[in-house]
Amino acid sequence: MKVIEKIVEDRNYTAINLGNLDELMEYSLIHQINKQKIEGKVYLKEPTNATGTEISFNSLAPKTEQPYFHIHHKNEETYIILKGLGYFQVDGKAFEIKEGSVIRVAPDGIRGIRNDSDETMIYLVVQSRENSLEEYTTDDGERVTFDPKWR
Repeated sequence: MKVIEKIVEDRNYTAINLGNLDELMEYSLIHQINKQKIEGKVYLKEPTNATGTEISFNSLAPKTEQPYFHIHHKNEETYIILKGLGYFQVDGKAFEIKEGSVIRVAPDGIRGIRNDSDETMIYLVVQSRENSLEEYTTDDGERVTFDPKWR
């Protein structure tokens, strides 16, 4: 099992390295509910000390599907397809997805995903509490003067 590399950590940040996405299948975890081993999935909340989101890298082997459908109680999910193609299903409606597809699902949406391609599908899932984002993009930002250290 591959271990996440911590690059650096300080009071206001944590940086990690997962490695090449083609090596994602080297990560594995034990599912908290059904206790089955899941390969090709890695959660980022704990390694990055995140407090407002859970982000995960996920993979599906060629011609396979997530073995279950699921909902959430409080959190919406945004799926970002990075590699592969297949189908996504929400509430009984299936539609095609491919590299570059982005799907947001409300907590109550019954969701599942299938990889129809001949390559491993890789996708990100961003999970956050529904209706919690009060300010975003430039509304929540402020430019500051700072000296770049990479020069």
